[in-house]
Amino acid sequence: MTQSVVVQVGQCGNQVGCRFWDLALREHAHVNKKGLYDEALSSFFRNVDSSKCDGEAHFVGGRIQHLKARAVLVDMEEGVVNEILQGPLREMFDSTQLLTDVSGSGNNWAVGHMTYGSAYREQIVDKLRKAAEHCDCLQCFFLIHSMGGGTGSGLGTKVLSLLEEEFPEVCRIVTSIYPSAEDDVVTSPYNSILAMRELTEHADCVLPVENQSLVDIVKKIKHMSHSGKPGTVIRRESAIISGQGGLIGAEKPFDAMNNIVANLLLNITSSARFEGSLNMDLNEIAMNLVPFPGLHYLVPSLTPLYTLADVSVPSRRLDQMFSDAFSKEHQLIRADPKHSLYLACALMVRGNVQVSDLRRNIERLKPSLPFVSWNQEGWKTGLCSVPPVGHSHSLLALANNTCVKTTFMELRERFTKLYRKKAHLHHYLHVEGMEQSHFSEALSSLSSLIEEYQQLDATKGRLMPDAPRLRIAR
Repeated sequence: MTQSVVVQVGQCGNQVGCRFWDLALREHAHVNKKGLYDEALSSFFRNVDSSKCDGEAHFVGGRIQHLKARAVLVDMEEGVVNEILQGPLREMFDSTQLLTDVSGSGNNWAVGHMTYGSAYREQIVDKLRKAAEHCDCLQCFFLIHSMGGGTGSGLGTKVLSLLEEEFPEVCRIVTSIYPSAEDDVVTSPYNSILAMRELTEHADCVLPVENQSLVDIVKKIKHMSHSGKPGTVIRRESAIISGQGGLIGAEKPFDAMNNIVANLLLNITSSARFEGSLNMDLNEIAMNLVPFPGLHYLVPSLTPLYTLADVSVPSRRLDQMFSDAFSKEHQLIRADPKHSLYLACALMVRGNVQVSDLRRNIERLKPSLPFVSWNQEGWKTGLCSVPPVGHSHSLLALANNTCVKTTFMELRERFTKLYRKKAHLHHYLHVEGMEQSHFSEALSSLSSLIEEYQQLDATKGRLMPDAPRLRIAR
């Protein structure tokens, strides 16, 4: 049995991580009725009471006693981590897993990456090593962070480079939350572009999620819940919603958005946590979906979509679920992959779905999905037998698709507007170790990435000769 460690950095990373741990425990409680510490639990949790390792671990209020999450929580402000330690998940973490400061990074990538990265390097490495030592067979690190703030973007990408340095053979899958154009952090374009260079160089896979997409999805779900259509209700007692019993108690800002990202993580880790007839090894994601170094940004889409207010709509037919996964309404970035080029695609299905259903739907959808000429059969499939709580089946699609370049081009445009006027630049250049060349190099790195996607897009509908393939592989 393999294990994975989740590394949460910054306010957003820790809030999303908290939702993931909460929902993961609820899923295990739903499946593991006897409360035994089993292989499924050991993939992301460890039992700190060895005397109960083979016996009962007792679910209490949807949680198992004696468990610690395989996680490292980092934030340069204390607020969110303290809130977690005072909430229902407080028993899941101990001091060896936590690292906080009091002042924060001031929405400045350089402070997070350079200042705090240097000051806390040894402590971060020590906590990562301790988390790894508790694993019998460490398979993957999941890093959760945002791109717009200082700690998430700066220290988050510093942690990523330390993971590569200390554990070069262990897969690094990053969930990155990208800011919207209306983001209230004026320096978020700087932070995002500086972080992008680090993601391109040090991650094995990046799952980009746009704040604006999450906002749009939440609005759509709220509209569904208030539409009054027959069969459309909000289930207040649902097991998959918040620790306060769903809608009982005030819903905090961003809870619904964080839950969508947590559900993305639940789906991608389901094959590591539960049995299935066609379970996908986490290492296979990068192996099968990343044909060229650097082009490892995988566009995620989810169906069904649900948040803290678990909307119960009439069940979608299985074939409709597959169609939904390729529609722009279900993408977690604002893009339409059907109008761009697929390099590869993974379908991770949960529930009572047959392999024949998977194959039939792939054959049905193939004609409408433009794949690169040299990888027409670039499909990877996974089938986990345990569905999400409250649903009969679900599907996560991870598409290595050139449509992601639109998000990157919008980021570059917002960056250029600031950088052309050198606005707010002095805040970064006052940080020890930060030079203006970091900006120009980060911009050049992003422009090269966009150009590579554009070169691939240009091959749409025709055979690609070998020479450009060798050139793009660098």
